[in-house]
Amino acid sequence: MPDTAGVRDRLTARLADRSRAFEQLFTEYFDSLGDALDAPSAGRFTPECLHLLRELSLRGGKRIRVMILHEAARLVTDGPVPGLDHAALSLELLHSHGLIHDDLIDDSPTRRGGPSTYYAYRELFPDRPRTALGLTVLAGDLALALSLRVLLDADTAPPVRQAMIEAQSRAAAETFLGQIADLERDVTGELPDTEVIDEVADFKSARYSLLAPLRLGLLAAGDRPERHDRELGRYARLVGICAQMRDDYLDLFGDGEVMGKPTGTDIRDGKRSYTVAALLSPADGLTGAERALLETALGDPACGAGTIAAIREAAEACGAAGRLRARMRDHAEQAAAVAGGWRAHWRSEAVTFFELLPHWSVERTH
Repeated sequence: MPDTAGVRDRLTARLADRSRAFEQLFTEYFDSLGDALDAPSAGRFTPECLHLLRELSLRGGKRIRVMILHEAARLVTDGPVPGLDHAALSLELLHSHGLIHDDLIDDSPTRRGGPSTYYAYRELFPDRPRTALGLTVLAGDLALALSLRVLLDADTAPPVRQAMIEAQSRAAAETFLGQIADLERDVTGELPDTEVIDEVADFKSARYSLLAPLRLGLLAAGDRPERHDRELGRYARLVGICAQMRDDYLDLFGDGEVMGKPTGTDIRDGKRSYTVAALLSPADGLTGAERALLETALGDPACGAGTIAAIREAAEACGAAGRLRARMRDHAEQAAAVAGGWRAHWRSEAVTFFELLPHWSVERTH
């Protein structure tokens, strides 16, 4: 697999250029959204909702879905591809929907270095919690509707446009099912096996963050992704699991200052994440006292930084952190191998990005 510094540098430069171009596109979209919507003219709630959606959406993020979308189109052609701008907007609007609802479900006060939409509404309506909750749900619903609506204006052939809407609708539905399964996983009080955690990561994250942009990029470029659905699905699942394992790993072993949030959130929230499941597994070597400490902390929102540090130290000492990293690397290598097989029917130079992406996902620090 090509993995020289030169290849990475060229890819990094191209992705940075694409990210800058998308930020301008997204800004222009929100600048014109108020005029494009047929919304009630009276009152302040509608413009307030649009402002909060804009503010969250433009506040940053890795824009990895946009990168995957464009690189998927490059698998077919290195020429201009109509419809990619609208597909990129759709992907990021669907992501904004997910962030708004996730923060509501998790009662998260911050997102991307600022207040979550839910907490922004709570501040606006401190004495009307039901109003704040209802407006948060509706802001997320609006983002979902806009993510599908924007595809209606895609500058591509009607059959392609319809196929893109169907692909995005499918991704949204599967993501919601994954979120439902995620909630069930964490309320049973039982330790889930790896297959359950993998399936949640696949449905909740991989389907819309990886598989959807792959399908949309191929569709826009004139390919038929259903011909390759098995291998695309396997790749997305493996990379999605890598990414979720890395998220879960960083939640305990990461640098809070680099991530912009405190470590130990999953433990305080009682989530049966990859890291928590590994530490509670008898095979990972925590002593009885260490396991008891983790079980006491799990689901305790008042769990202090000292307790989290003690759990982290115990996990590192028994080798659990290293085993988690090894499993991430194994999944990344499997995903890269799947992508390597794409040279049989797609452009070799474009395949390189998809070979490198799984390794990037397990090297990131935030």
